[in-house]
Amino acid sequence: MGQNRKWADIPAGQDNPLSFAVSARDRSVVDMVRQAVEHKQVMLAYQAVVPAGQQDRPAFYEGLIRVLDETGRVIPARDFINIVEVTETGRIIDCLALEKGLKTLSDYPDLRLAINMSARSIGYARWLRILKRGLAQDPTIAERLILEITENSAMLVPEIVTGFMKELQRQGISFALDDFGAGYTSFRFLRDFFFDIVKIDGQFIRGVATDADNQVLTAALLAIGRQFDMITVAESVEKPEDAAYLAALGIDCLQGYYFGAPTVRPPWLDNTLAHASA
Repeated sequence: MGQNRKWADIPAGQDNPLSFAVSARDRSVVDMVRQAVEHKQVMLAYQAVVPAGQQDRPAFYEGLIRVLDETGRVIPARDFINIVEVTETGRIIDCLALEKGLKTLSDYPDLRLAINMSARSIGYARWLRILKRGLAQDPTIAERLILEITENSAMLVPEIVTGFMKELQRQGISFALDDFGAGYTSFRFLRDFFFDIVKIDGQFIRGVATDADNQVLTAALLAIGRQFDMITVAESVEKPEDAAYLAALGIDCLQGYYFGAPTVRPPWLDNTLAHASA
């Protein structure tokens, strides 16, 4: 009887208390994220992408959106990103990321910056207005902006993505295929996409210096990138031996904690403050 009372508040169809607890937690996190996004409690954290042959000078940075709870703490993206991706909240997150990225590019004319987006935002009117307004304000922004689309997202509507990319590439914007190797890209579509940059998923990069399987897979993904004239970036580089191996293999650029964690205090901000106080 006591067990029946304990489960009495579990809705019909949720007879597994563990699954109910997980779904309740997910709803709580999504509600928290939605409220944070509505109040624009977001910021960008920046992580360097460095040339493999000159690792002391970043080629560009990636701006990663961070959503904050009411106390100002970051809500881990892994807790919500897959859930909100298909919702209006996901579209608004893309809008806020683009808005902040464009402002950063406008404020720092020597910077090149990658911003993440979902293929679902391609037809989203607010996102398109933000992009058009940002490009109109500064004619140099287009050639310094990189839009990153994950492999899984690109494959949702490949024909729409290819048309969208061609239109914006004519304006000077570059495109990166994120998490390459983690999804299910049809090589027929990869041939048609014309991505400028391909970012090899970190699962193939971690420990690559000593993992024979990852060495073969990374070399294969590198060969595909070269065949389609894409700049190759290795994600999740965390150890010096992996960085050295990847550079010797011929990867163009490297990104990961070995070169620095994403930070809301990027070096150009510190330089600006130093000049202002000098």
